[in-house]
Amino acid sequence: MGVQSRTKDSVASIHSRTVAQEYSLKIMDDRSSNFERTEFVQEPRLITDPGRAARVAALAEPVLAGLGYRLVRVRISGFAGCTVQIMAERPDGTMSIEDCETVSRALSPVFDVTDPIESSYRLEISSPGIDRPLVRRSDFERYAGHIAQIEMQVPIDGRKRFRGELHGAEGECARISCNAQDVLLRIDDMVEARLVLTDALISESLRKSKQNQRKETDDGDR
Repeated sequence: MGVQSRTKDSVASIHSRTVAQEYSLKIMDDRSSNFERTEFVQEPRLITDPGRAARVAALAEPVLAGLGYRLVRVRISGFAGCTVQIMAERPDGTMSIEDCETVSRALSPVFDVTDPIESSYRLEISSPGIDRPLVRRSDFERYAGHIAQIEMQVPIDGRKRFRGELHGAEGECARISCNAQDVLLRIDDMVEARLVLTDALISESLRKSKQNQRKETDDGDR
């Protein structure tokens, strides 16, 4: 077996090719990440907000998308005079305190200029929570196996409210099991849909939270 010898130039050439390959892989990873992020922020909400909340949502949604978050829900209440609550999420469905502060800093000047609420108000940025609203088709897929409560705009077979185990989505409909019978409900005909707080949902939330913490720790050690 012969022994290969490498000159300084050949070693430099190999090193150059290795760096170029790593750079190409990084570009491919970035493109893949950007593609996934674009898909995430561009998926439309099928259950939207009415009235004044819709005006706030129209302003907030593109700002959130530019930061890599997406809007879940806007709710305006009379709490503390007037509170504008904006629920947002990251791709993994979470929203940390730091994320909320980032969104608040970005939205405040936009709202100051456009003034979507006639009176003074308190802006609140929050995570969707464990018993979160379901507003996109992917939400019904992601939380299949958990219990949801759904209210429809018009009655279906004489009822507007449904509660049961989610079985994902089919086309523009969500499949839910109620009283041992599967029902297909059109998502954009829903007034509201949200998860019901159960032991199984809490356990899964805690498990995902620990996974995210480990991932953040691992990323910080690199």
